[in-house]
Amino acid sequence: MTENATEKYAPKVFICTKSDAGKLLWMEESESKRVTDARAAAAAKMAAEKAAAEKAAADAAAQEAAAKAAQEQAAAEAARQQAAAAETARQQQAAAAAAAAAAAAAQVPVQPAVPAAPSGCDPNYAGACVPIASDVDCAGGSGNGPAYVGGPVTVVGSDIYGLDRDGDGLGCE
Repeated sequence: MTENATEKYAPKVFICTKSDAGKLLWMEESESKRVTDARAAAAAKMAAEKAAAEKAAADAAAQEAAAKAAQEQAAAEAARQQAAAAETARQQQAAAAAAAAAAAAAQVPVQPAVPAAPSGCDPNYAGACVPIASDVDCAGGSGNGPAYVGGPVTVVGSDIYGLDRDGDGLGCE
Protein backbone atom coordinates (compact mmCIF):
# COMPACT_ATOMS: atom_id res chain seq x y z
CA MET A 1 0.00 0.00 0.00
CA THR A 2 1.43 3.45 -1.01
CA GLU A 3 0.24 6.89 -0.07
CA ASN A 4 -2.33 8.40 -2.46
CA ALA A 5 -3.12 5.04 -4.03
CA THR A 6 -6.80 4.84 -4.94
CA GLU A 7 -9.37 2.06 -4.99
CA LYS A 8 -12.85 2.41 -6.41
CA TYR A 9 -15.76 0.51 -4.96
CA ALA A 10 -18.80 1.99 -6.59
CA PRO A 11 -20.12 4.44 -5.68
CA LYS A 12 -17.23 5.40 -3.35
CA VAL A 13 -13.54 6.09 -3.92
CA PHE A 14 -10.98 5.24 -1.26
CA ILE A 15 -7.53 6.83 -1.02
CA CYS A 16 -4.54 5.51 0.89
CA THR A 17 -3.83 8.33 3.35
CA LYS A 18 -1.39 8.80 6.19
CA SER A 19 -3.23 9.30 9.45
CA ASP A 20 -2.31 11.81 12.19
CA ALA A 21 -0.52 8.90 13.90
CA GLY A 22 1.59 8.37 10.75
CA LYS A 23 -0.02 5.06 9.61
CA LEU A 24 -1.27 4.49 6.07
CA LEU A 25 -5.00 3.88 6.07
CA TRP A 26 -7.67 3.55 3.41
CA MET A 27 -10.01 6.49 3.78
CA GLU A 28 -13.09 7.52 1.93
CA GLU A 29 -12.18 10.35 -0.50
CA SER A 30 -13.85 13.22 1.48
CA GLU A 31 -12.25 12.08 4.75
CA SER A 32 -8.86 11.76 3.02
CA LYS A 33 -9.22 15.30 1.67
CA ARG A 34 -10.09 16.65 5.14
CA VAL A 35 -7.02 14.96 6.71
CA THR A 36 -4.59 16.10 3.97
CA ASP A 37 -6.01 19.66 3.98
CA ALA A 38 -5.63 19.84 7.78
CA ARG A 39 -2.07 18.52 7.51
CA ALA A 40 -1.25 21.13 4.81
CA ALA A 41 -2.79 23.93 6.90
CA ALA A 42 -0.74 22.86 9.93
CA ALA A 43 2.44 22.79 7.82
CA ALA A 44 1.64 26.26 6.43
CA LYS A 45 0.99 27.58 9.93
CA MET A 46 4.32 26.15 11.17
CA ALA A 47 6.14 27.69 8.21
CA ALA A 48 4.52 31.09 8.89
CA GLU A 49 5.42 30.92 12.59
CA LYS A 50 8.99 29.95 11.74
CA ALA A 51 9.25 32.85 9.27
CA ALA A 52 7.85 35.27 11.88
CA ALA A 53 10.33 34.02 14.48
CA GLU A 54 13.22 34.37 12.03
CA LYS A 55 12.08 37.92 11.13
CA ALA A 56 11.82 38.86 14.82
CA ALA A 57 15.31 37.49 15.45
CA ALA A 58 16.67 39.39 12.44
CA ASP A 59 14.96 42.61 13.62
CA ALA A 60 16.41 42.17 17.12
CA ALA A 61 19.88 41.57 15.68
CA ALA A 62 19.54 44.68 13.50
CA GLN A 63 18.48 46.78 16.50
CA GLU A 64 21.37 45.42 18.54
CA ALA A 65 23.81 46.20 15.72
CA ALA A 66 22.40 49.73 15.39
CA ALA A 67 22.71 50.30 19.15
CA LYS A 68 26.28 49.01 19.11
CA ALA A 69 27.14 51.26 16.16
CA ALA A 70 25.63 54.25 17.98
CA GLN A 71 27.67 53.44 21.10
CA GLU A 72 30.84 53.12 19.04
CA GLN A 73 30.11 56.40 17.30
CA ALA A 74 29.50 58.13 20.66
CA ALA A 75 32.73 56.70 22.04
CA ALA A 76 34.63 57.88 18.96
CA GLU A 77 33.12 61.37 19.29
CA ALA A 78 34.03 61.50 23.00
CA ALA A 79 37.59 60.43 22.17
CA ARG A 80 37.79 63.11 19.45
CA GLN A 81 36.56 65.78 21.86
CA GLN A 82 38.99 64.63 24.53
CA ALA A 83 41.86 64.77 22.02
CA ALA A 84 40.77 68.25 20.91
CA ALA A 85 40.61 69.43 24.54
CA ALA A 86 44.08 68.00 25.20
CA GLU A 87 45.45 69.75 22.10
CA THR A 88 43.83 73.04 23.17
CA ALA A 89 45.33 72.69 26.65
CA ARG A 90 48.74 71.92 25.12
CA GLN A 91 48.51 74.99 22.88
CA GLN A 92 47.46 77.16 25.83
CA GLN A 93 50.38 75.87 27.89
CA ALA A 94 52.77 76.54 25.01
CA ALA A 95 51.38 80.06 24.59
CA ALA A 96 51.65 80.72 28.32
CA ALA A 97 55.22 79.45 28.35
CA ALA A 98 56.07 81.63 25.35
CA ALA A 99 54.46 84.66 26.99
CA ALA A 100 56.34 83.99 30.22
CA ALA A 101 59.61 83.67 28.31
CA ALA A 102 58.89 86.88 26.41
CA ALA A 103 58.03 88.70 29.61
CA ALA A 104 61.20 87.46 31.26
CA ALA A 105 63.24 88.53 28.25
CA ALA A 106 61.65 91.98 28.05
CA GLN A 107 63.50 94.63 30.00
CA VAL A 108 61.34 96.73 32.21
CA PRO A 109 62.49 100.37 32.13
CA VAL A 110 63.69 101.49 35.51
CA GLN A 111 61.92 104.56 36.83
CA PRO A 112 64.19 106.93 38.69
CA ALA A 113 63.27 107.13 42.31
CA VAL A 114 61.19 110.18 43.04
CA PRO A 115 61.78 111.68 46.42
CA ALA A 116 58.73 111.62 48.64
CA ALA A 117 56.65 114.75 48.50
CA PRO A 118 57.03 116.95 51.54
CA SER A 119 54.09 116.98 53.94
CA GLY A 120 51.23 119.07 52.51
CA CYS A 121 52.43 118.54 48.92
CA ASP A 122 50.57 116.39 46.37
CA PRO A 123 52.53 113.12 45.74
CA ASN A 124 51.44 113.09 42.05
CA TYR A 125 53.99 115.84 41.28
CA ALA A 126 57.76 116.32 41.82
CA GLY A 127 60.21 119.16 41.34
CA ALA A 128 58.15 121.72 43.21
CA CYS A 129 55.63 121.48 46.03
CA VAL A 130 52.15 121.31 44.53
CA PRO A 131 49.83 122.06 47.43
CA ILE A 132 46.89 119.81 48.14
CA ALA A 133 43.84 121.96 47.42
CA SER A 134 40.47 121.90 45.65
CA ASP A 135 42.22 123.37 42.56
CA VAL A 136 45.81 124.28 41.76
CA ASP A 137 46.89 126.40 38.79
CA CYS A 138 50.27 127.44 37.43
CA ALA A 139 51.48 130.72 38.93
CA GLY A 140 51.35 133.52 36.37
CA GLY A 141 48.83 131.64 34.23
CA SER A 142 45.18 132.34 33.57
CA GLY A 143 43.88 129.94 36.27
CA ASN A 144 41.68 131.10 39.14
CA GLY A 145 43.27 129.11 42.00
CA PRO A 146 42.63 129.05 44.93
CA ALA A 147 46.19 127.60 45.05
CA TYR A 148 49.14 128.18 42.69
CA VAL A 149 52.47 126.52 41.98
CA GLY A 150 55.57 127.87 40.27
CA GLY A 151 56.89 125.48 37.66
CA PRO A 152 58.13 123.48 36.13
CA VAL A 153 56.79 120.37 37.88
CA THR A 154 57.15 116.73 36.82
CA VAL A 155 53.98 114.62 36.73
CA VAL A 156 54.82 111.31 38.49
CA GLY A 157 51.27 110.07 39.08
CA SER A 158 47.93 111.37 37.85
CA ASP A 159 47.75 114.96 36.63
CA ILE A 160 44.71 115.66 38.83
CA TYR A 161 44.99 119.43 38.49
CA GLY A 162 45.59 119.49 34.71
CA LEU A 163 48.98 121.22 34.99
CA ASP A 164 50.52 119.26 32.03
CA ARG A 165 48.42 120.60 29.15
CA ASP A 166 50.56 119.08 26.35
CA GLY A 167 50.93 115.63 27.99
CA ASP A 168 54.74 115.57 27.90
CA GLY A 169 55.11 114.82 31.62
CA LEU A 170 56.02 118.40 32.61
CA GLY A 171 53.58 120.92 33.98
CA CYS A 172 53.73 124.71 34.37
CA GLU A 173 56.49 124.95 31.74
